Amino acid sequence: MTKRHGYALLAAICALIVAISAAIYAAGVTVDGRGGAQPLAGGRPHNPAAPASTGTWVGAWSASPVGGEPGTERNGLAGRSVRNVVHAGIGGTSARVTLSNLYGQQPLTVSHASIAVAATANSPVATADSMRRLTFGGSTSVVVPAGRQIVSDVVRITFPRDADLLVTTYSSTPSGPVTYHPQARQISYTAEGNRTEDVTGKPYTTQTLYWRYVTAVDVLSNEADGTVVVLGDSITDGSTSTVGTNRRWTDALAARLREAAGSSDVPRYSVVNQGISGNRVLTSGSGRPAENPSGLSRFQRDVLGRTGVRAVVIDLGVNDILRNPGQADPEAILDGLRQMVDRAHARGLRVIGATLMPFQGHRGYRDDREAVRQAVNAEIRAGRVYDAVVDFDEALRDPYNPRRLRAHYDSGDHLHPSDAGYARMAEVFDLEELKGSASAEL
Repeated sequence: MTKRHGYALLAAICALIVAISAAIYAAGVTVDGRGGAQPLAGGRPHNPAAPASTGTWVGAWSASPVGGEPGTERNGLAGRSVRNVVHAGIGGTSARVTLSNLYGQQPLTVSHASIAVAATANSPVATADSMRRLTFGGSTSVVVPAGRQIVSDVVRITFPRDADLLVTTYSSTPSGPVTYHPQARQISYTAEGNRTEDVTGKPYTTQTLYWRYVTAVDVLSNEADGTVVVLGDSITDGSTSTVGTNRRWTDALAARLREAAGSSDVPRYSVVNQGISGNRVLTSGSGRPAENPSGLSRFQRDVLGRTGVRAVVIDLGVNDILRNPGQADPEAILDGLRQMVDRAHARGLRVIGATLMPFQGHRGYRDDREAVRQAVNAEIRAGRVYDAVVDFDEALRDPYNPRRLRAHYDSGDHLHPSDAGYARMAEVFDLEELKGSASAEL
């Protein structure tokens, strides 16, 4: 064999290996709780409805897994269909869904799953011809190991921005604790039996304010070039916002980005919300895996692991102050925030950080805690933590008493904003700050 022929044969073998590897990966993946992907055993080709269209894969919706749902420790939701209603902040022509068994204590068998476009807001009724069966490595059923999550095959489904999507799962066997997100501020539904492909919505007689199993919907879209991931606590989660109206501040931010899409100074990004009520920078809850994991511990999975991430927004720290029985150390909080920024910078991601808003009048208020908040905010404003700053404190505080929220922006608990307050947060966000890559040095 000549040297030239040898090179040609080697090139052909390499091309074959790459093609086989890509096919195996495309057939489906399971993902561990930290976001690491592994090929599905016995993976088969994608759903035959998968598209061959163009666009960019971005996050249309997401919610961080928080813990195991109380009351489901033994049987999970065996024998019931769970229809999650999720709001897509951006339109697309194809989708894939992430299902999580992070807090399960045994394998979760998803016998059937589907995705559809809701006929109206907050409804379990699907629009005509939008129901699509989800597959996993070509199979309609899948077993998700305890502590893992799985991504479905790509399915062709077209929907506009601001549509509600219906992600439905059915498990016929007990699975133990249901991985859930309890502060959905969104009405979802359950039904007895396998009703995953029911379009009428009639069997879905039970309402819930939880999202169960589903943690992300990614879409192939021509409306965005990347994803903004917002990491936060209950304020980002939208606690106290009106249920079923998508009035979290991240929803308003997504709307502003869409409206400004034609501007050359504003990037075309979707927005996904990774808020967890009660979340802290440094401290996780109890259990193995820990419920309500800290921002540091979940940063890889909930931020770096999101599809198409191009920029990060962090609004964390107030619970580190409020939930510390003594006086929290502002330097410890700031060090934790800087660690997250460093991890984002290692991926070339730009990070915008928020100042911590006032909470005088809240049951957890103390003068020493206010001093910690001021110390953290001083460092953030000085540019020694983030690449850029959005000053929520200045935007929402009472000008006559800067330790309190302005009454119009206060939900009434003196910690969480009202709908008007959430809208104000998005309004003061400088969209141009999302553009560009990480600063070389803070």
